[in-house]
Formats: sequence, C-alpha cells, structure tokens
Amino acid sequence: MTRGLLIVLSGPSGTGKGTVCKTLISKRKDILLSVSCTTRKPRSGEKEGVSYFFINQNKFDSMIADNAFLEHAGVFGHKYGTPKNFVEKALESGRDVLLEIDVQGALQVKQNRPDAVYIFLVPPSLAELEKRIRSRATETEAQIISRLGKAKSEMEYKNKYDYVIVNDTVDSVISRIECIIEAEKLRSVRYTENKVTD
Repeated sequence: MTRGLLIVLSGPSGTGKGTVCKTLISKRKDILLSVSCTTRKPRSGEKEGVSYFFINQNKFDSMIADNAFLEHAGVFGHKYGTPKNFVEKALESGRDVLLEIDVQGALQVKQNRPDAVYIFLVPPSLAELEKRIRSRATETEAQIISRLGKAKSEMEYKNKYDYVIVNDTVDSVISRIECIIEAEKLRSVRYTENKVTD
C-alpha cells in the first residue's frame, strides 16, 4: 500500500489558513485534516473532535510526558499539539494528512519528519492581514497588536518551508496546493519508497 503524504500548512495568524484547509478538505475527500489538541476554550461554532480536541492542562502535560504529540507549542497563553497516533495511522492507511499548525509547531515537525511537504501561507500585505484580524472581532486591541507583531516575526521563517503561497484568493491557493501535492507524489524518492514489487 502507498503511504500517505504529510502536508504541513502554516503561516501568521489571520492569513486564512483555516478557510483554505476547510475548502481543500471539502474538495479533496482523499485528504484528512488532522485534529489538534488544545487547552483553550472553544470559540463560537467550534466542535469537539472536529475543530479541536479540547483538553485541560493536566491531560496535555500527561500527553507530553508520554511522547504522544508529533509537535506541541504554546501560543498566546494556550497550548496546542498534534496527536502522533492519529497522524501516523492515517498515513499508514494510505491517506494524505493535512496539518494546519503555527510556525513553532511546523519547525518541530520538520526536525522529525523532513519527508513531509511544508507550505507557508502569507497575506497579500501586512495591511490586509491587519484588516482580516480586525474583521474577526474576537480579540482586544492589545491582542491584535500582539498578533501583528508575532506575524511580522513569523514571516522571517518562510524560507524554512518548501513552498510559499500568497493568499490572494482561496481558489487560487487551493489550485496551487493541489499542484504541489501532485508534483510531490511524482518525486523519484517517493516512487522508490512506495514502489510495488513486480
């Protein structure tokens, strides 16, 4: 059986990662969106086991001790982590897995999984990024300023990724990601790893 492809998508907060992932998953039934654990409270409309696995601090710390995360990071006072078993079982079954994680998490994954495909999503401009963050109306002014500052520093890591995509429109981003996936599956190293014996 051909092993699935691990796709890591990240970028500054407010660049539209969530929208891109939801659109890609709805279009491509062969791609599974990994569900992360988090210690933060659910936002309006978020569902347990679909948006995140919402767990308390003690449970999160226990999972760290058990080496149960592919990556984990603290972001704005909360912790996030990708359950290792969830991802590995899906890949072994032949499913492609999409991780939507922040820069800290992506760099952790890259240390252990250099074979994954790393995509960095950027806004058309910092002004547009600020507009998108403010339009969500979910944060205080201090939190918005903090996010914008963090976004500027995260942009410096884009060269650590295999691909950089400007999120001008969702459709164009999806099209580019699909091209990347198809090209990656045709790489000679993946063919050698997945080659079926005659």
